[in-house]
Amino acid sequence: MKKKDLEIELEKVPGFKDPDPSLEQYLTPAVIAADVIFNAYANGDIKGLKVLDLGCGTGMLSFGSWMMGAGAVVGYDTSLKAIDIASSYADSISADISFIHSDVKDIQEGADTVIMNPPFGCQSRSADRDFLTKAMESAECVYSFHMAETLGFVKEFVKKQDREIVYNKTYKYDIPNTFPFHSKEKHSVDIVVVNIR
Repeated sequence: MKKKDLEIELEKVPGFKDPDPSLEQYLTPAVIAADVIFNAYANGDIKGLKVLDLGCGTGMLSFGSWMMGAGAVVGYDTSLKAIDIASSYADSISADISFIHSDVKDIQEGADTVIMNPPFGCQSRSADRDFLTKAMESAECVYSFHMAETLGFVKEFVKKQDREIVYNKTYKYDIPNTFPFHSKEKHSVDIVVVNIR
């Protein structure tokens, strides 16, 4: 599958029906998800391998991994509503993906690769730390989304776990007007996707 075809398919992934601001529930833009997953695929980190999506939301990164030939995909989220949406969509397209309702701290499953877009910590300070810790416990290879301004912190955090960021790429992330406290139609932020090994 070409990257553009993957993006077109990911545009069909349903969004949140009643997003929870405390969980920072924003749908990962298909164009960014497709680029990240295609790069992971090109690096040999998806095809035929087991992929975990921590904080999967409605499953954008899970579906992308499955579409690019992952051997097994498991998405975890603390929101039962998000898990229900993801599971229903998986059924509708016959996607062999397991979506599990769980707090990230309680996950005990390992994998070859973790691909995740965790909370940035804007609403709940340091929320991304639990995700980073669990991701590194779960797999040797991790792809993770963060606010670009926190890249220095993320580098130091993973270094303390004897890991390193071998690659990073910055994207413009358009956050739509989703919650009452949003004053603009959309707000653009710089995010960075890191590959931890």
